Amino acid sequence: MSTRLGEAGARAGAAGAGAGAGDSVVAAVPAIALSDVSKTYPGGVTALHGVSLTVERGTFLAVMGPSGSGKSTLMHCAAGLDVPTGGSVRIDGQEIAGLNETRRTELRRERVGFVFQSYNLVPSLSVADNITLPLRLARRRPDQAWLGALIERVGLGGRLTHRPAELSGGQQQRASIVRALAAKPAVVFADEPTGALDLRSAHDVLKLLRDLADDLGQTVVMVTHDPAAAAQAHRAVVMADGRVVDTLDDPTAPQLASRLIALGEN
Repeated sequence: MSTRLGEAGARAGAAGAGAGAGDSVVAAVPAIALSDVSKTYPGGVTALHGVSLTVERGTFLAVMGPSGSGKSTLMHCAAGLDVPTGGSVRIDGQEIAGLNETRRTELRRERVGFVFQSYNLVPSLSVADNITLPLRLARRRPDQAWLGALIERVGLGGRLTHRPAELSGGQQQRASIVRALAAKPAVVFADEPTGALDLRSAHDVLKLLRDLADDLGQTVVMVTHDPAAAAQAHRAVVMADGRVVDTLDDPTAPQLASRLIALGEN
């Protein structure tokens, strides 16, 4: 990690946590806390059954499971994109149950970053404008030192005037990661972030996500079907039938692959 990025990260942490005794209080609040969360869709299909999950600050968490296990629904509820049928969801200590769509949108802009498989960059905008777009929508002034440090870290300093189509897939995903971090969120949700990338680019993106947690204390929650990707996380939770059925610290790809195979045989 460069000194510049470390200094910018320290400033970001101080800005988010406040000063003095308040730092320890904020640090004690999990980035994400789900308690007995359920989600039933019209027609009676239940995607989540009483899921409880705490994601401490600075954790890189992978969420895995077979198709239909509920992992995407879990992410949508945890990120405030969907409203659970029951239970409690807290983002950075803020309970989102009962918030209307406008307030949930504001909360996501302030405290949540997103990284998608398809990058979701605006084709007509430059890389620089794509990175700052969420801040402009929120009418917030960007922290140029913070953005500059992130751009330097991901190696896009010479690409800021380019449009997405002029970048490789790995470069586009790195731009989307900087965009997700621009507002200094409490948590970044990454939905299959390496699904469209070649092996080398995928490795670089996963290493970047891990470094963000290790070096800057950034909380990252990644949904993936790939055991090799999930093995880069500090912790992995495995889901099946709308429930968390296993939790592994410092997971390995063989462990996770074996667990998924076992679920498929049951």
